[in-house]
Amino acid sequence: MSITLTDQDRPELQKAIEEIVDFGFTGMTMRVHDERGGWVGSAGVAKLGESAKPPTDGRVRIGSNTKTFTATLVLQLVAEGKIRLDAPADDYLPEFGLDRRITVRMLLQHTSGVFNFTGEYYDDGTVAPGIPATTAGQEWVDNRFKTYRPEELVRLALSKPSRFAPGTDWSYSNTNYVLARLLIEKVTGRSVTDEMQRLILGPLGLTGTVAPTTQSEISEPHAHAYYRYEEAGRQKTVDVTRQNPSWISSGGDMISTTQDLHTFISALMGGKLLPAPLLAEMCTPELKVGYGLGVFVQDAGENGGTVITHNGGMAGHGALMYSTPDGSKTLTAAFNYVDDAALSLGEAFQKATQRLVKEVFGGGQAGSVGAAEPAQ
Repeated sequence: MSITLTDQDRPELQKAIEEIVDFGFTGMTMRVHDERGGWVGSAGVAKLGESAKPPTDGRVRIGSNTKTFTATLVLQLVAEGKIRLDAPADDYLPEFGLDRRITVRMLLQHTSGVFNFTGEYYDDGTVAPGIPATTAGQEWVDNRFKTYRPEELVRLALSKPSRFAPGTDWSYSNTNYVLARLLIEKVTGRSVTDEMQRLILGPLGLTGTVAPTTQSEISEPHAHAYYRYEEAGRQKTVDVTRQNPSWISSGGDMISTTQDLHTFISALMGGKLLPAPLLAEMCTPELKVGYGLGVFVQDAGENGGTVITHNGGMAGHGALMYSTPDGSKTLTAAFNYVDDAALSLGEAFQKATQRLVKEVFGGGQAGSVGAAEPAQ
């Protein structure tokens, strides 16, 4: 049983999160489990205009950390013999007419080349828009309670040109994980939420974690999420804690807590969810950015060793999830902030992750660690 320490016992960690809030975040909660036990602290505020700190046991929209849960679920079904990792995805989802070269593995690793339904951002600075995501300003605000069907998102993506031939490059695409969700539901005949409960949430006792799919509520306690946009030439900031997350289906829609994220990633890396050969496949990175199957595999810098991670931002909420490869040391965190169409806190999000990884996992430069992919 971990002992919860106070910020007096780990003043360097409390100082780190206070400095990160100063980057421009509304509030932050962080949890660390290592050889010294467990520590949790918070800084900033849970709600604009009030003084209370974010609750250390609060729920948060975890953005693209959802992908790690979804990838784990697919691999568990591989272990059950229901899915073949290197089979064409078209074998399971023939209704979409997918390129036969796209395998299930490529979906989980973002090497399929399928268009990202939230928009593609090319190296030359051009943008090919998708649905109105959080880069769309008022249009996203006005549509934030709309229900998108997963099939609708896939068909939109497939109506656009592929980014590259399957297996020839890497590019982050939320479409991969909507396809993974539909694949899960096709082979099991059950909803992704039911399968998540059966194989992950139930066995691990993750009572603070849900895959809401379309539900707009987030249970208390929680910090508030905000979005800033321009309307009729004036800046407006709105509370977007309540929203329909179907616009980022199964790639960014889940809700969790820092405690549940710790329990999940430590169990996953500790071999409690996947057979060793499949866990090894998950943690084998492709060469371009070091992405495995639903996780980044990164170097924490000099003396820091390897970390397994996924981060995410989701319209004013964000979460970090880091672990050593054996699950013995973890860092999980939750942010609340004011998001906007320019994703103006993106750089601060990156700096925050680097600062924390350096503090918790060892010295050296942590600049390459854990691309903090927003759900957008």
